Amino acid sequence: MVEDLRQRVEGSLSGFEELVRKIPGYKGYKDKELRREADKLLRLQAARGFDQQRRRLNSTLVELTSAGRLGVIMTLDRALMKLQFLIDRIKTASYGYAGLFDAIKVKETELDALYEFDASLLDKVDKIKELIDSVAAAKTDEDVTKTGNELLGALEEINETFSKRQDVILGISAQ
Repeated sequence: MVEDLRQRVEGSLSGFEELVRKIPGYKGYKDKELRREADKLLRLQAARGFDQQRRRLNSTLVELTSAGRLGVIMTLDRALMKLQFLIDRIKTASYGYAGLFDAIKVKETELDALYEFDASLLDKVDKIKELIDSVAAAKTDEDVTKTGNELLGALEEINETFSKRQDVILGISAQ
């Protein structure tokens, strides 16, 4: 599992920030901000991991195209687009903010659940890496198509799961 960035962010507070946290009401606010910052760092780490795999997949796609294996590139091109879509969604996802007068207030427990949800993305980076390894190692067009379809299916599943992220912010349990 990945390092818990929440502890790292909290440990980076300056002496002044530690002193200010003792002001009544400010500590809770600051703790929420630290949770949001840790989640943002975690998501950026996951996005970088997926982007590295996107570049690998693109290289494989270029190699197949150069080798004249055009019959197999459509599936991989669709997977490449889905992977880029996922990366963009992760980078631009909500930080778990709710305004002062919003009907729904985001609490620390929801922010912690959001962090855990986003931490699971790092495991999915490894899954995508393994599938891209399989695509790159495939010898026949049938094998490339088969593993390409598995990759496409995994990316669709990850995107669908990521769509449920808002439910975590709202405290809605997955059924």
